[in-house]
Amino acid sequence: MPRVVVTGIGAVTPIGTAAAGLYAGMRRAQSAVARITRFDPSPFRCQVAAEVGDFDPLAYMDAKRVKRLDRFAQFAVAAARQAVGDAGLHLEDEDRDRCGCFMGGALGGGAFAEEQHEIFLREGIKKVRPTLALAVFSGSASCNIAIEFGLTGPTSANSDSCSSGAIAIGEAFRWIKAEEADLMLAGGVECPLSPLIFGAFDVIRAMSTRNEEPARACRPFDRDRDGFVMAEGAAVLVLESLDHAMRRDAPIYGEILGYGTTNDAYHMTAPLPSGAQAARAMRLALREADRTVEQVGYINAHASSTPLNDT
Repeated sequence: MPRVVVTGIGAVTPIGTAAAGLYAGMRRAQSAVARITRFDPSPFRCQVAAEVGDFDPLAYMDAKRVKRLDRFAQFAVAAARQAVGDAGLHLEDEDRDRCGCFMGGALGGGAFAEEQHEIFLREGIKKVRPTLALAVFSGSASCNIAIEFGLTGPTSANSDSCSSGAIAIGEAFRWIKAEEADLMLAGGVECPLSPLIFGAFDVIRAMSTRNEEPARACRPFDRDRDGFVMAEGAAVLVLESLDHAMRRDAPIYGEILGYGTTNDAYHMTAPLPSGAQAARAMRLALREADRTVEQVGYINAHASSTPLNDT
């Protein structure tokens, strides 16, 4: 059974762009959370978010593609292009029937749909962008990445709330292990900063109200945490079989050893109090990886800064 390695990283985030920019932003440990500029946040209890600034889609695709794609899909394609470059890939030399894409995202092009709805109400149906019907699909990210690079292997999308990106990476890992693909682009993307989407989370009091301290608003596991902070961005990994990576002398960041996924079957937002299914997912991943709990050196917690999710 093939071993699966990570050979490329791409990212469009509020703290930095591409692998180097993201790493530098993390090293600075500087928050990107600030008062929202995309729309007037004054009607909302929460008025802060982490926005991607200085994003130029023309750096990653031609003007025709930029015009056709909404911000959600632009983020995804940009992160994918970065990842492909970071991996030193020349996809024109690959068997693209053996190359695919799996992208996760909870809300798809919802913000773009809201924008177009406002245009419809204000100016009528003739002013609505003809690309709206395609943009609202959660699969628009993976489909547009596949089109951009001519990937004709396994391609799909998932919408699984906060775990969407992680599940996409896990499923892409499985396809390579099953020998259905040699190489996969996988990751997650969100572009949720619009008044209606933002307001939907504000009205259920899920977000922090520390508007006077934006940098301290999101505080996972803190005793005084009061909600999450919304953000936008995308990240894509290049996954490939170890044999494939070694044949092309690719840089290798690491290896994926195991993956587990479960479901509480309990509530849409509140976790099962016992944590039993979250624990089972971790056990499944460890079992596939043939590792023990004692061998785990780092845990990337969900840690949304809400009272329930951080218990």
